[in-house]
Amino acid sequence: MSGRRLGWDKPGRGKRVPKQERAERTRTTILDAAAKVFDARGFMGASLSDILAEAGVTKGALYFHFASKEELAHALIDEQFSVWQPSGDDPGLQTVIDLTHSMARNLQENVRVRASIRLVIEQGTFADPSPEPYLQWINVIRAQLDLSQQRGDIRKDVTTIDFATFVVGAFSGLQMSSQVLTDRKDLPERVANMWRYVLPSLVPPRRIGKFTPEGSPRRAQGVTPPKPHRT
Repeated sequence: MSGRRLGWDKPGRGKRVPKQERAERTRTTILDAAAKVFDARGFMGASLSDILAEAGVTKGALYFHFASKEELAHALIDEQFSVWQPSGDDPGLQTVIDLTHSMARNLQENVRVRASIRLVIEQGTFADPSPEPYLQWINVIRAQLDLSQQRGDIRKDVTTIDFATFVVGAFSGLQMSSQVLTDRKDLPERVANMWRYVLPSLVPPRRIGKFTPEGSPRRAQGVTPPKPHRT
C-alpha cells in the first residue's frame, strides 16, 4: 500500500508519519492539556483558550477532534473506566475492594482520572448531563457482589444493587473530603477504613477473614482497561 493512499506527513527530515498517527498524537496532547486545566479549574472555570494555551495547538486542531468544551469533557469522563473495570481473575467482593483502591491510587497519580472524576461531579453544569458514569460504576460493583453472594460470601439479606449504590456514594464522598483535607494523601487509608467498617455488616462472620480491607497485594498494579463507552 502506498504512502499516498495512506496519507503521510513529514514532521522531520528523513521521517514520514501517517496523518492518522499524527492526528492521534494531537488528540492525546489536547486531552492531556484539558485534564490539567479541568483538574485545576473545573468545568465552568476552564476555557477553551486555557486548554489551547496548555496544549500548544491551534483552534482548528482542537475543533477537528472535539466540537465543544462539553464534548471534550465527556471524552475525559471516559478515562476513569480505564481503572474501573475488573479483570476476569477471581471476581467477587475482593475485586470491588481492589477496584476502590485502584481508583484511589489513580486519583493521587493520574491527572486524567482526577479531571474525569471532577467532571462527573460537576455534570450539573453541563448542557447535556449523563447518569451513565454513575450507572456504570454501580453495575460493575453489583455484578461482582452478585457473584460473591452466590458463593455465600455476602449475606443473603443484602440487596446488592442497594449496596453497590452505597459504595459509589461513599467513595465519592471520601475522595472529596480527602481532597479538601489532605490533597488526597490519606485517601487509600480512608478507603481501607470504609471497608473495615462495612465488611462486618456485609459478610457472614465465618467468611470475613477471606477479605483484605487494604486491598490485595496481587492487584497492586491496577486492573484491565476496557474499551471506552463513549467517543
